[in-house]
Amino acid sequence: MARGLDHIVHAVRDLDAAAELFRRLGFTVGARNRHAWGTHNHLVQFPGVFIELLTVAEPEKLGTDRFSALFGTFNRVFLNDQEGLSLLILESADAVADAAMFRESGIGVSDALRFEREGKRPDGTPVKVGFSLAFARDAKAPAIGFAVCQQHFPENFWNPGFQQHANTAAGIDSVVLVAENPTDHYIFLSAFTGVRDLQATSSGVTASTPRGDVKVMDPAAFRSHFGTAPPDISQGPRLAALQFRVRDLAALAVTLSAGGIASSSHMGSTIVAPEVGMGATLAFASEPR
Repeated sequence: MARGLDHIVHAVRDLDAAAELFRRLGFTVGARNRHAWGTHNHLVQFPGVFIELLTVAEPEKLGTDRFSALFGTFNRVFLNDQEGLSLLILESADAVADAAMFRESGIGVSDALRFEREGKRPDGTPVKVGFSLAFARDAKAPAIGFAVCQQHFPENFWNPGFQQHANTAAGIDSVVLVAENPTDHYIFLSAFTGVRDLQATSSGVTASTPRGDVKVMDPAAFRSHFGTAPPDISQGPRLAALQFRVRDLAALAVTLSAGGIASSSHMGSTIVAPEVGMGATLAFASEPR
């Protein structure tokens, strides 16, 4: 069964600055949340998928458990060298079963790991949210974290009030990785996404999931597609870009201008370069009519 996008972790050193940046980009940004293992986050929701703006605020709380190692410590190490998109997390209907499937495929690195925290509704009412994550690893992409996420209280997490954005963004169309040889990741990507038949071209591969595409491009294709420099992949492939669909490009332009956000136009998309996007290329294109 194919797994759609669930969320993407955008690791930053200054979480307050990241939240402010995304507000200036025209996104609705949720309240600051704190995890027991020392990471803090803000969430940017869309229907069925979200961005997790994350920092390691209290590294002294990181433990020796698997979750601290695969999530907290992974992001701490990531932030030693760069900011940007650090983990790609897909949806899971059964994290225990997915963990077993990953082990059978040779890509699993954990059992299903469960945690809960307190969340808040828009009116401030506290609610419990809970998740189980099963982690996977692409041996040829050690700088990227991969996992699936099962939500245990989705009714307490998803909220249409958080999914309305001034820039009119309606969702995430795709997440883009950059690799020297995209086809090297075909087998992993198929096992991870559950998409058997990936689209392969001379410049990349694509897994079309039930909620958004996962694309792997080579550096030249990335530069051609986005009109901006690809990330440094001397230490391996990187998560590089998010592609959003928006309802109104004119409203997007007004919002970016009001927020003082530098952008460019390229191949029909509005592009915010990684120098502005705290290590992530952000692309906005009109929603298909």
